Amino acid sequence: MAKSIYDEEYRRLINAIRSTRKEAGLTQQMLADRLGRPQSFVAKVEGYERRLDIVEFLHVCRALGVEPASIFAAVDRAG
Repeated sequence: MAKSIYDEEYRRLINAIRSTRKEAGLTQQMLADRLGRPQSFVAKVEGYERRLDIVEFLHVCRALGVEPASIFAAVDRAG
C-alpha cells in the first residue's frame, strides 16, 4: 500500500480543501494567517508535499468555516 500522501483519495481531499479555500476567496496567505502558520505550510499541503493529520484537518476546516463532513462528502462524490 502506498503512503497516504500519494493516495488518490488523499489527493481528492486536498483538492477539496483547495477548492473550498478558493471559493471562499482566500489566498494561501490568508488561510495561513487564520491558522497561525506560515504560508509555506498551506503551500506544502496543497502541493502534496506535506501530509495533513486529522487534527490539522479540523483546524483547516474551522479556518475555512466549513464542516469537515462537507469536505469528506466532496471527496466521496469525486470517487
